[in-house]
Amino acid sequence: MPKIILFNKPFNVLTQFRPEGDRLTLAHFFTDQSLRVAGRLDRDSEGLLLLTDDGILNAKITQPAHKQLKIYLTQVEGVPTETSLQSLREGVLLNDGMTLPAQIRQIDEPQLWARTPAIRYRANLPTSWLEIGITEGRNRQVRRMTAAVGHPTLRLIRVQIGEYKLGNLQPGEFRNTG
Repeated sequence: MPKIILFNKPFNVLTQFRPEGDRLTLAHFFTDQSLRVAGRLDRDSEGLLLLTDDGILNAKITQPAHKQLKIYLTQVEGVPTETSLQSLREGVLLNDGMTLPAQIRQIDEPQLWARTPAIRYRANLPTSWLEIGITEGRNRQVRRMTAAVGHPTLRLIRVQIGEYKLGNLQPGEFRNTG
């Protein structure tokens, strides 16, 4: 039976097992050397990370041809206009080309765990929350997309990869679905 681990990656944890100075890595949470990361999540991003010993599942999640839907909760600077949201829905031009259309909707602030350290707030600039669904996985894609329409990302939390959902896992917690 393949192992499939759903992990809520905390902020400031590197998505790798090998040590890197004094930074936290997945090795601080897992000792099973058969696990491989299925996709990446930047150090400054939080949320769902899949680990598995199943090479076929790993390929299905990580290879662009499979176009797995990934859903993120994204706190951005400012309040996006409908024009900005529509640009994201149609795809935006980044330095490495046009993105595929994204699923976008503005949402109320979700009930989440506190992040340490907290995000930076500017008293004269409101923030908003978006739910963003993409099928690509370019480097820092969601952050670059929101910045391209004038709303830099302050906090990014992945909540779903394909059929796998974060659910109520807290940062650093994991569950085995296999």
